[in-house]
Amino acid sequence: MSLRYAALVTEHPATGTATSVTPPNDLRTPLDAVDRQLVRLLQEDGRMANNALAAAAGIAPSTCLARVRALRRAGVIRGFHADVDPEALGRGLRAMIAVRMAAGSRATLEPFARSVAARPEVLDVYFLAGADDFLLHVAVRDSDELRRFVVERLSDRPDVASTETSLVFDHLRGSVGG
Repeated sequence: MSLRYAALVTEHPATGTATSVTPPNDLRTPLDAVDRQLVRLLQEDGRMANNALAAAAGIAPSTCLARVRALRRAGVIRGFHADVDPEALGRGLRAMIAVRMAAGSRATLEPFARSVAARPEVLDVYFLAGADDFLLHVAVRDSDELRRFVVERLSDRPDVASTETSLVFDHLRGSVGG
């Protein structure tokens, strides 16, 4: 995927100095400092208005808008999401479930991942290297619901060899950084 916009000549809003802004041309090219700053700011507040985002990054609003659109087209910014507390929705018990698939179940890896990702209990599905094949982040109402999910939705499947469940006491969100 290419970031497609021409080099822009802009005026810095505070200093009035003309600058040329050339974004990276594809994802193999490292993002420049302005793009990294835009990504960091949007990670902190995905609802930040374009004018405020531009001011915080020290670029013109039109340049900011073009860069954010290009970052989205390139897949650097995959979307904007509400960070909802599962406990507020009555799903206060969270767990990480390691899933090991049965030998010879390679053809079922993608269907398995898609089917569990569609479950309302599942927040995230990670496909892993190593002894376990998947790590599921789930949020449920209580331990009975967690047990039912593991027994009826995972252990019951012939393509699942084993599961290991760890309760989550707390969760802090990090950032991709730059």
